[in-house]
Amino acid sequence: MNKKISIIGAILGLIAIVLGAFAAHGLKELISESALRTFETGVKYQMYHAIFLLFVGNSTLLNTKLKGIIFYLVIFGVVCFSGSIYGLATNQLWSFNFKTIGFITPIGGLLFIMAWGLLIYGFLKKN
Repeated sequence: MNKKISIIGAILGLIAIVLGAFAAHGLKELISESALRTFETGVKYQMYHAIFLLFVGNSTLLNTKLKGIIFYLVIFGVVCFSGSIYGLATNQLWSFNFKTIGFITPIGGLLFIMAWGLLIYGFLKKN
């Protein structure tokens, strides 16, 4: 499980860098400055949680079950939070209206909060 968590964390980090570069160079001319800042927020939170997974995957302070729960909370959090932000920021470029699924952004944020809360719980539980 540790290897899987670390690999997925590294992949999320790589994707965040690619998306950040794409936003800075490819989207700059296509969306507004405000939308670009919104997109960058999604990239930042994805990168924060990529690093978070690298930490979780390599931590000896958490048991395997807790690591697994945190892993899935972060994965679904990135999809809901960052994914919806990417869609909302580039909404004008698509035929699909991402505003109809904008309600999943705070759900992703809640999943992030739960993951961090479980990390704290795991630290407090460790003797």
